Formats: sequence, structure tokens, C-alpha cells
Amino acid sequence: MSRKLKFILFVVLVAVAFYGVSSWLKSRQDEGRLIEQTSLLQKQIEHTSKLVVTEIQYAKVFSYENTRQFGWDYWDVFGVPKRALIISEAKAQISYDLRQLKYELDPENKTIHLTQLPPPEISINPDIRFYDVKDYPLNKFSAQDYNKVKKGITEKIRMEVLADPEMNNAQNRLLSELSNIYVLSKSMGWRLVYNGENINSTKELKSFLD
Repeated sequence: MSRKLKFILFVVLVAVAFYGVSSWLKSRQDEGRLIEQTSLLQKQIEHTSKLVVTEIQYAKVFSYENTRQFGWDYWDVFGVPKRALIISEAKAQISYDLRQLKYELDPENKTIHLTQLPPPEISINPDIRFYDVKDYPLNKFSAQDYNKVKKGITEKIRMEVLADPEMNNAQNRLLSELSNIYVLSKSMGWRLVYNGENINSTKELKSFLD
């Protein structure tokens, strides 16, 4: 074998070896970068905990009336009423527990799958005071009446909270937290998917909350 041919063969072997080592190093770098990205995304998602969004104060006046009937054999002879004016001051708190966010990371396809978004939690704590109470020995106010009134008022306020514009503000706070995940994933070239649908903007993300 001539020197020239040996030299060419040597150069080819060096080039192949260099390419192989370079490819291996690049593969290791890409693998390391992917692991780093996966870890960073997971930390970003798990960094969020219970997010208390907003509080609303409600002051309401209610009237309560209950009549106890007396008689026999399905015949009501007379009734004894009891009445009261009730003032309720309640604090309603809307929150999203982001620990309930369910997700799966797919590093191979660089995809974050959101499988469950946290529902809103509404906490209502009414302070109830009875005024202008009118009852009688045969039909006195009891703890059962108080619990019944409190349950009814709590449910009325819950319906008002659901229709309150503050619910939209609370949802926007949740959207802001989820947008952080979207922006970070997009900056790394990852996809964000919810229930099999690609999320391509924060506007699309908001549509899933409506």
C-alpha cells in the first residue's frame, strides 16, 4: 500500500472517529439538555401550591318563618308560628388548589399533557344574627332552626358568588399561573396539550377554563 493511500485512509479514519465522537458528545449534550428541561418544567409546575384568589364580603337581610301544626288524624286544628329577621355578614373565598393539576411529561416528544385542571373552591363562612324573634313555647327556635337557616343562606350566597364578576377575576388569576407553564414550555420548544388538543396561545388556554 502506497504512502499516499495510507495517508488518505488515515485521514478518513480520523474523520470518521471525529464525527463519531462529535455525534456522541452532541447526543449526550442533547440528552442532558432534555433532562434539564424536563426537570425545570416539572419544578415550574410543582412550584405552584394552593392559590387563594380573592375574597368577597356579603351583607344580607333575610326573614325566616316556620309554623308548627297541631291536630290529629291528618287534620290540622291550629298552627303556632315563629318568625325572625336575620342579618348575615359572610366572607366568601374563591381559590384554586393547583396541587390538583394533573399532568404527564413526555420528554421523548417534548410534550406536556395536562389531564385535569383544578376546579374552583368556594368557601363561605356566614356570621348569622337573629333579630325581632317571635316564637312561642309550643314552637321555640332551636339549634336545628339555626343550622337550617345557616345552610340556606350559605347556598344562596354560593349561587351569588358563581354569578359574581369576581369569579372571572379569580379565573384570570388561575390563567396567569397556567400561562407561566405555557410560556416556559414554548420557549424550550415543548408542546402543551390539554385532553389531546394542542394549546397554541393563552387565549386557547382560557377557552378550556370557560
